[in-house]
Amino acid sequence: MTRLFNEPAAFADEMIEGFVASHGRWVKRVSGGVVRNTKSTPDTVALVIGGGSGHYPAFAGLVGQGLAHGAAMGNLFASPSAQQVYNVAKAAANGGGVLLGYGNYAGDVLHFNQAQDRLRSEGIDCRSIAVTDDVSSAPLAERAKRRGIAGDLTVFKVAAAAAEAGYSMDSVVEIAERANDRTRSFGVAFTGCTLPGADHPLFSVPEGRMAVGMGIHGEPGIDETDVPTADELAELLVAKLLTEIPEGLETSGARVVPILNGLGSVKYEELFVVYRRVAQLLAEAGLEAVDPQVGELVTSFDMAGTSLTLFWLDDELETLWNAPADAPAFRRGAVIAAALEPSDADDLTEAEQTIPEATEESRAGAVRVLAALGAAKAVVDANADELGRIDAIAGDGDHGIGMERGVRAAVAAATDAVARGAGAATTLHFAADAWADKAGGTSGALWGMALRAVGDAVGDSKAPDAGAVAKGVAGAAAAIMDFGKAKPGDKTLVDVLVPFRDALASGVDAGKSLTEAWAAAAVTAEQAAEATAQLLPLMGRARPHAEKSLGTPDAGAVSMALIIRAIHNTFAEAKAAATIKEKA
Repeated sequence: MTRLFNEPAAFADEMIEGFVASHGRWVKRVSGGVVRNTKSTPDTVALVIGGGSGHYPAFAGLVGQGLAHGAAMGNLFASPSAQQVYNVAKAAANGGGVLLGYGNYAGDVLHFNQAQDRLRSEGIDCRSIAVTDDVSSAPLAERAKRRGIAGDLTVFKVAAAAAEAGYSMDSVVEIAERANDRTRSFGVAFTGCTLPGADHPLFSVPEGRMAVGMGIHGEPGIDETDVPTADELAELLVAKLLTEIPEGLETSGARVVPILNGLGSVKYEELFVVYRRVAQLLAEAGLEAVDPQVGELVTSFDMAGTSLTLFWLDDELETLWNAPADAPAFRRGAVIAAALEPSDADDLTEAEQTIPEATEESRAGAVRVLAALGAAKAVVDANADELGRIDAIAGDGDHGIGMERGVRAAVAAATDAVARGAGAATTLHFAADAWADKAGGTSGALWGMALRAVGDAVGDSKAPDAGAVAKGVAGAAAAIMDFGKAKPGDKTLVDVLVPFRDALASGVDAGKSLTEAWAAAAVTAEQAAEATAQLLPLMGRARPHAEKSLGTPDAGAVSMALIIRAIHNTFAEAKAAATIKEKA
């Protein structure tokens, strides 16, 4: 468990502050993460990596000369928001374009792609590489669906070395893709990890058993076995990886970089015992181990586990892997120290958003928006543990935590907007940005889109009416399905949002008031959420563990239904209060 923390919600921010204070020779803080504290060669490609916090040395520990130019750092186990990625990329850019590197998780894909689109719209050449090294997370025929774990290091290292050497953007991307194609990883865990403030781990493994094929965010394994000896574990890891030799290669005479990665609680001495047998097995298979790495490179808080990565080299990849690098957590050879960049206090500040003019009717609507968000916060807070429990059946167990972070930030932003005289649309837009930024992850991105779509529909010029709200909900559903690619039946929040949209529109079209139409649609939403228990997940982190989720509803669908019902209660309360006022 995590023992040393102050306020759990402040943990990631305070961790970054301490990291920068202790590693100022390499990095400086910017809004959204960290960038190099040294000057880079002008007109070269900048590599910006990132993901959720809680995996150190990934990702901030890999920022420095010869490695990444910046790292976007999300909250604990939550992808950085698009705004965070954009901020770091802008601060790290050298004039030769920006390559974004991240593990292949739904939230990271959503947010990094959003940032990429924004950078491209400003004329910056921006590309992406999503690392897909984990062989347990999808079959070989679906390699593009695999997640990124410790193989992040190999892809980031050679891409960064290519950028440092002055390669063009096209060449850096080709190198990154080639490294990804030649990297395979497989891991096991003996215990789950416990986030700051939590009283139980995200998943658990029975005493004397080992989860096989787990993820680095608390995703449970795809199988379970008795805990083996060190030699037996080495044999399991090597045998699994040698069933997937990259296309066109043979084991005899091949050169590989083996990485035995500790996930947080396995001691280095234990890893060395395991690697002893790994080295023997690789040699017996005819492989030559080049520059073995044994230690903590991509962790998961206090998870007790380990993973083995094999990076299959060619001459160019080996040269780039061995190129000098100097980062807080990874050093290779000797670099010529670059001059320090001047510190800029403005790096951490963001301009206060202006409040557009709004009518009195819309400002009154903003107060109702704030009440609705407050109700959403109350119901999420009350159900956070249960949402986490549902999510942990086949996912990583952090849905409740992520929803709490997002809705609390949304309420704070909406409160500020209302106090400054914002209309309904502006209040929703402020809340949307705050939710996406602070929650991170897939749910953060999608709820940010939903609130923004409703804001776009209601505007700042009149009181939000039933037609505008129904139009906004329809816009939210369209935006989420277009961006996240989920559809009804995939076991996501879309399975609630689409029937809710249809029921709300039907009620409004029939002439019902917003309160009446929303009440009937809320029942539909609750029924739809319950029905997801009979679906198998086809999207997100739960997909590799689909069978485990059968009989349990989707956490995102449940949280959406809870919020829809809570919002209806605010409508009903407002209507009752208005009736009492009229009678008085």
